[in-house]
Amino acid sequence: MTDIGVIGAGAGAAAATHVIDGALPEADVTVLEKSGGVCGRAATRRRADGRYVYDYGANYVKSDDERVVELLTETLDDEGLVDATAPVYVFDETGTVSEGRDADDHKWSYRQGLTQIAKRLFAGTDATIHRRTRVETIRRTGDTWALVDTDGTEYGPFDRLVCNPPAPQTADLLRAADWDAEARTTLAAAAEAVDYRSIWTAVLGYPFRLDRPYYGLVNVDKAHDLGWLSREECKSGHVPDGESVLVAQANHEWSVANYDADPATNVATLAAHAAEIVGDDRLADPAWTDHQGWRYALPESGVDAGPVDSAAEHGLYVVGDWVAGEARLHAALRNGLEGGERLVHGV
Repeated sequence: MTDIGVIGAGAGAAAATHVIDGALPEADVTVLEKSGGVCGRAATRRRADGRYVYDYGANYVKSDDERVVELLTETLDDEGLVDATAPVYVFDETGTVSEGRDADDHKWSYRQGLTQIAKRLFAGTDATIHRRTRVETIRRTGDTWALVDTDGTEYGPFDRLVCNPPAPQTADLLRAADWDAEARTTLAAAAEAVDYRSIWTAVLGYPFRLDRPYYGLVNVDKAHDLGWLSREECKSGHVPDGESVLVAQANHEWSVANYDADPATNVATLAAHAAEIVGDDRLADPAWTDHQGWRYALPESGVDAGPVDSAAEHGLYVVGDWVAGEARLHAALRNGLEGGERLVHGV
């Protein structure tokens, strides 16, 4: 029997677990996730008994990676897979909107939201998932691993370990690990070198339907306080007929400066920006709102491959968008598939 521990239940970890379970059906996989949900920053919330569904982290998964396309449309059940077919437009520092950007071939989510990706991947395995379980210590004894959570509960021993948190959190775990190896400090330093953008998100609900030709708006010159604005009503099943829900995501600088500010003030500011950019004063006064801060939202670069390879020689595999070097959900999924294959084949 092979025992495998997984830290985090994000998209990369879900994809890796999917591969491991298929290739090593006798393996015992244990996943420890600090939150109550799965799929990490590809997050979904529901409101009013599910009448409203909105993806408030990652907005969709692109279709420009063949392995991910096959995963979503063939390997997994594609029931409920929806496509936001309207294009993505751009806006500049002044808030002026123009076409200017080709839309992705597909912008996929599910009627139940993006978290369905990880839910369906994990559901197809025999993995045991412990939610609301935060790993505090990684311990290496001989050739095996153990994980200790914040309550002092120990999990393991594990023959292999998969680590999925964002790079800064992975670095913190490695710095505190009970593992006397050069690979630990080298990978921790490499993970710390990965810069991240923070994003503060407001979700804005309205009792009327917007009439616009686009699904989303992106600030291409990165000079506006608002970096992204998208319409959840463009995803089938997410918003009741005749209503609108906007996801407004601030840029990095604004998000850092206002991360701990009064949420109501932040929401009002982003709603005012949305009204100005879209050209509809009604948007400044949403009927309901939600919000979320993402301190480690998007990696600006990838980690050096050398330290990742060295850690794998000890049975520690890191996966995620920061390992792939691309801040996209499809990149995290692809990297998870590849990381699972490396673990299975011992490379």
